[in-house]
Amino acid sequence: MRRRALIGAAAALPFAACTRSEPAAYAGGWIGANAERGHRLRDAMSSSALPPPDVQRRASVLVVGAGISGLAAARALMQRGIDDIHVLDLEDVAGGNARGHAIAGMACPLGAHYLPVPGEQAVEVIELLEALGLRRTEAGQPVYDERTLCHSPQERLYIGGLWHDGLLPPVDALPADQRAGTLAQYRRFAAAVERAGADGAFSMPTARSRWRFALDELDAITFAAWLDAQGLTAPALRWYLDYCCRDDYGAGAAQVSAWAGLHYFASRHGFHAPGDNAAERDGVLTWPEGNAWLSRRMAEPLRERLHTGRVVMRVTENRGDVSVDAWDATAQRTERWTANGVVLAVPLFIAARLLVTPTDALIKAAAAMRHAPWLVGNLHLAEALDDRPGAPPSWDNVVYDAGAALPTLGYVDAMHQSTRSIPGPTVLTTYWALGGNTPEQLKLQRGRLLSESWSAWSEAVLQSLAHVHPDLRGKLRQIDLMRYGHAMSIPVPGARSSSALSALAEPQRRVHFAHTDLSAYSVFEEAMYHGVRAARQAMR
Repeated sequence: MRRRALIGAAAALPFAACTRSEPAAYAGGWIGANAERGHRLRDAMSSSALPPPDVQRRASVLVVGAGISGLAAARALMQRGIDDIHVLDLEDVAGGNARGHAIAGMACPLGAHYLPVPGEQAVEVIELLEALGLRRTEAGQPVYDERTLCHSPQERLYIGGLWHDGLLPPVDALPADQRAGTLAQYRRFAAAVERAGADGAFSMPTARSRWRFALDELDAITFAAWLDAQGLTAPALRWYLDYCCRDDYGAGAAQVSAWAGLHYFASRHGFHAPGDNAAERDGVLTWPEGNAWLSRRMAEPLRERLHTGRVVMRVTENRGDVSVDAWDATAQRTERWTANGVVLAVPLFIAARLLVTPTDALIKAAAAMRHAPWLVGNLHLAEALDDRPGAPPSWDNVVYDAGAALPTLGYVDAMHQSTRSIPGPTVLTTYWALGGNTPEQLKLQRGRLLSESWSAWSEAVLQSLAHVHPDLRGKLRQIDLMRYGHAMSIPVPGARSSSALSALAEPQRRVHFAHTDLSAYSVFEEAMYHGVRAARQAMR
């Protein structure tokens, strides 16, 4: 999932609308993630005894978690002839951060909404795309289904009262006294990214990258501190780099590591200053419902092997098997699964709670990690918005404000991939990354995400877009909000080079770990890699 957070005194800004007395003129509510089920697990940890199971079931391999990692593990096991596998998931729909939604018959994402064209190291992703008919090889070159490549125009930025192509603030839109210095710093940062990414140092998945001693140094400090040390302080550059950190990691440049900040660029398309003779940016695969298009197709072959609405409460590794106790939220009963092996495709802090005897490496890794909360809003509009001058409506639309501390990252038009020639009703998906720049800000926003009402958050979403689209409220018919309390791991300093994470990715006895936490950040390539890796370990 990709998609800036409240900082300093602006922490209360999203709730300025809470004092509105008139009722909202639009429908909607909370959808998606079931916080009550997740908290059932948390509360059960305070009790030493669980109720005896009402049902006994068995599997050869049991996968806990039906996000991309869990679905990749199950798919890999089935491809290798292991049919007696079952997948348990807390939610009612598989997909994790890659779930979808629909309003008024229009599909829209609830989380991750695109997949960059994978590099040659991401063999698991390439294999999946080829199996789904999205990629083929002609004359030794990869060819992608044009219908799934993001249609042009792809990105635009609102700055100085105009829309501009691309998301990097254009120099000519900045104050005159900032232009020459900003352009020079754009070029210096571009050179730094090129040096850092030489020799495959930032390949994805990271397990196949060429780690060097210099990367340990980058992983030891925050990205903001590294930028300060390099003298890269131009406001426009810092806004853009902070945006990118929040976009990919859910938290700002003052919280993520310098390794992560450079990885955002060096692992894919690099960074190109205006006027550089750079190759065209890598393509992006997307669908109206985002990556839910992929997760649904990964889940379909499981059929009756996929069990949703299951709150796994305890995992016990025995000498000859593994027992898993789960609560069936639909049937309102407990069940005990016995399996030869288990793949835990859940965040590591959850895995540490589930296992009766967690390893020292798991305890250490879970304690060191932070997870970013997210808010995703889908806004149903009865007709197209009036647009400001400049670049035309794009798939990704971002608003620049160097002095703002709002967590919103702009919006994506869910109907952009359609082939209609005349604009009409649509769904705009807005993303709010609430990880902040400190652990304290992160904790505060997670609490607000759970405690504040749908009406307060929906009004905050509208206020964040009202100055760009003053006609938005009059055309709005519905807002559905999705909240993630622990959406993705934040690559804080020390996480990527953690020996504890490396140990958990090694073959275990009967319980194997598969989650993007093991890479210290959350992207599709890492999820696929860890799912397939854990499946192979489980087979052995």
